[in-house]
Amino acid sequence: MSLRALPPVQCPNHHTSPPLYPFPLVSLFLSLIKKSSRASESASPPSDSSSSWFMSSKERPTLGGTRIKTRKRNIAAPLDPAAFADAVVQIYLDNAGDLELIAKCIESSDLNFSRYGDTFFEVVFTGGRTQPGTTKPDEGERHPYSVLESEATREVILPSVIYIQKILRRRPFLIKNLENVMRRFLQSLELFEENERKKLAIFTALAFSQKLSGLPPETVFQPMLKDNLVGKGLVLSFITDFFKEYLIDNSLDDLISILKRGKVEDNLLEFFPSTKRSDESFSEHFTKEGLVALVEYNEKKIFEVKLKEMKSALTTQITEETDMSEVIETVKQRVKDAKLPDVEVVRILWDVIMDAVQWSGKNQQQNANAALRQVKTWAELLNTFCTNVKLELELIYKVQMQCYEDAKLMKLFPEIVRSLYDQDVLAEDTILHWFRRGTNPKGRQTFVKALEPFVNWLEEAEEEE
Repeated sequence: MSLRALPPVQCPNHHTSPPLYPFPLVSLFLSLIKKSSRASESASPPSDSSSSWFMSSKERPTLGGTRIKTRKRNIAAPLDPAAFADAVVQIYLDNAGDLELIAKCIESSDLNFSRYGDTFFEVVFTGGRTQPGTTKPDEGERHPYSVLESEATREVILPSVIYIQKILRRRPFLIKNLENVMRRFLQSLELFEENERKKLAIFTALAFSQKLSGLPPETVFQPMLKDNLVGKGLVLSFITDFFKEYLIDNSLDDLISILKRGKVEDNLLEFFPSTKRSDESFSEHFTKEGLVALVEYNEKKIFEVKLKEMKSALTTQITEETDMSEVIETVKQRVKDAKLPDVEVVRILWDVIMDAVQWSGKNQQQNANAALRQVKTWAELLNTFCTNVKLELELIYKVQMQCYEDAKLMKLFPEIVRSLYDQDVLAEDTILHWFRRGTNPKGRQTFVKALEPFVNWLEEAEEEE
């Protein structure tokens, strides 16, 4: 017989008992629901049939032996940087400033460095906590073994750099905290004493030398470029100490690489107060500080910029076929303002003149005609600035190099030289000197052989005279 065929069991009581089912747990549950419903009906006046058990606000029945657990919420512990700082200071004091022992203790400690990273580096640099927004000491314990309490020498500060390097290797998440603290210090240079600023500069230079993580160049250089710091000369003093210390162990190229990454290589004058922001002041200051290599680099860079500007201006004028007198005046003015050497001027003139030629892809004769026509057109410009044998010889060397490097001009060398001779740009003696004693070996044998007929003609003409 199936379960559905089982009849309900009748209780002798006058109340009709609920049917009993063969599943005890289900029967118990339904019985509890019925009792709860009756209790609710007797306790409240008759109401709408919608006032069911499911709408009741009273405590719901529970099965015996069960427990309803209340969900636990995350409890945020209050920040306590003071206690953290005191604990780190105590580690310093317990180990009498021995950085190796301190590093081991910090490694094995259970302090919350992820929460108090900035506070940790404040203790490292200043000996304790600093007041918010300043470098002034805050309340709490302090130790005398900080970076700013040490001597302003690389021998004393270098162990602190290595110590921080060890800490960062084991806790790389502190890199961002180091960056934050250094940026804050560099933006507040006026709050430090002169000797403390020098210690920070030495530390920064050694950090770059040791390739310390957490100090990207933009973190160091950009925050300092605040008008008030620059105007007081604090930035120039800091950067000078930094350059001098860094160049002890590193090359000028290494320094320039850092400046490029810091996006200040082209703006070194921005470290100077506005009243001293000139190339002359730059050279004078760093020469006095013994950084002659940096001065020479800056002068070379300035020279290259001025050459580029002059070349750009001449290219525009020659392309637009500006009047010859105006072009000559432009060159003279640029040479005067930039103090460009005559040799560089001759080289630029030739480059600009030949760059303006409309070359043919395959037709060699068209290329030859175009080059010779350009030489003839601008011969007066070349003649104005090729004023002696040295400059004329430099022009021949320039023509030689271009013909050697550009295949389409390889066979034009003798024709170009003859055209320059015909236009009185090159003298006979200059051509003979190059032919007999020229020093540039690139393509020389080929060009000497190609020029030989013209040289023979010059020598014969000289004998006839």
